[in-house]
Amino acid sequence: MTENTRRLLPVFSLILAMLLWASSFVAIKLAFRGFHPMQVIFGRMFIASLCFLLFVSSFRRLNWRRRDIKYLLVMAVSEPCLYFLFEAKALELTSASQAGMITAMLPLMVAILAWGWLKERISRQTLFGFGLAICGAVWLSLASEASVNAPNPLLGNFCEFLAMVCAAGYTVSLKHLTSNYPPLFLTAFQAFVGSVFFFPFLLLPEVGFQASGGLTATLAVVYLGTFVTFGAYGCYNYSVSRVPASQAAGYVNLIPVFCVILGMLILGDRLNFFQWLACGLVFLGVWISSGGHQRTPEPELQP
Repeated sequence: MTENTRRLLPVFSLILAMLLWASSFVAIKLAFRGFHPMQVIFGRMFIASLCFLLFVSSFRRLNWRRRDIKYLLVMAVSEPCLYFLFEAKALELTSASQAGMITAMLPLMVAILAWGWLKERISRQTLFGFGLAICGAVWLSLASEASVNAPNPLLGNFCEFLAMVCAAGYTVSLKHLTSNYPPLFLTAFQAFVGSVFFFPFLLLPEVGFQASGGLTATLAVVYLGTFVTFGAYGCYNYSVSRVPASQAAGYVNLIPVFCVILGMLILGDRLNFFQWLACGLVFLGVWISSGGHQRTPEPELQP
């Protein structure tokens, strides 16, 4: 493998992961039309776990470190456990396009968490950009109108925001773990823990094991388990093992673009004039904050 290929492979993997994650918002909306949200989440985790069974024998040679248990737990509890609970509720209540826009704040959240947890420096410019993006996300929600695809966009967008908080915790803990564990194992660990975590929800009377989801909803669940949980997380975890966490998180800004396009093409989502302005404010905040990752003499905040 040439040096150029070695350098570009993580970039291509990140772009592919973002495209697959953006498509997951659309796939989830389609799956929810035929299955209960908990059935969808367990189904995608279980299908991904079956894919990883092929690699279990290679995990026996891992160098386990006792001190990493807490990071593994933080990673798995943050995502998929809490993350998918919040995202499932979000996509019941808001459109795929709006939920995708909220993901633009993830890089800023990663920077904030890295400042507080990993003691990394953060500039006031990053904080200012974070504030603008938050305002844009709030505006996007307040300007939303209830529709078939978004019956309660205000609450749905807030749930998606909480999902992004979990995703930030996942990214920071993942970066710490990639120094000792291969990305394939970390992705498999997420899938197995997710399957165990979401299985009890199937025992609830309102959920159950059976559902007549139809072909489209069934294919959407299979797609989520293979291409998204197995594929996208594999690509992202591989890239995080090769590039800084903040740089990898920056590619999340591609998700809103992909998500709005896919939502309009497949689901017929539409944003009104004020929501487009709010989207612009989110991107402005992200753009301003991106300068905070560069080394500047002043001003910087230290934890």
